[in-house]
Amino acid sequence: MPPTLPLALRDTCRLVPSLYPVAGILDTIAAPEDLPYIFELESWTNDRISTELGLLHRLPAEEWVTGRPMASVVMAAFCHPRPGGGRFNPPERGAWYAGTELATAHAEVAYHRGRELAEIGLFETRIQMRLYLADFQALFHDVRAQTPDHAPLHDPESYTASQALARELLEAGSNGVIYRSVRRPGGECLACFRPALVANVRPDAHFEYCWEGRGAPRIRRL
Repeated sequence: MPPTLPLALRDTCRLVPSLYPVAGILDTIAAPEDLPYIFELESWTNDRISTELGLLHRLPAEEWVTGRPMASVVMAAFCHPRPGGGRFNPPERGAWYAGTELATAHAEVAYHRGRELAEIGLFETRIQMRLYLADFQALFHDVRAQTPDHAPLHDPESYTASQALARELLEAGSNGVIYRSVRRPGGECLACFRPALVANVRPDAHFEYCWEGRGAPRIRRL
């Protein structure tokens, strides 16, 4: 097991496509116990509620965050993992990823979105992203040290070792991992495993990423 470190971080940066709303049903319900009634309504109301609530089963009910601003934004990170998973999350459960600096968050988004576009052969496009800031104060596992044991966790092409560690940490009750950004030298990222620890979430700036051929996009603050 990697060592643990008490973290007190403010204004960590997460970028999300701006087509997703900043508020949802989970922000306004009083408690998770109210959700069965929402599920009943879902069968004859709208697709947005169905999408928002349909994947909550990925997490135990005691981990659901409700009744606070940005609850839906937080839970979406855990309920809608990327196909194949991320560096420190398996395919069946997401995590809240953030950079400790905005430049790191930009580098991570530019890489991952650029790779998705390359896979479909689309090299001329624009994507708008919304910045969310969040604070953390909890114990996290620290794999930033440049040691042989940590090298596979930062493999630029494979998540095999890092996902295996993430499963082990999740089962052991870990809060998450702080690690070196693979896409920005000197940058640091956080993968939080527990929704309740994502604190003081608030929307900030909008950015447009413009790809004009292969390579890195131009990033413009809107």
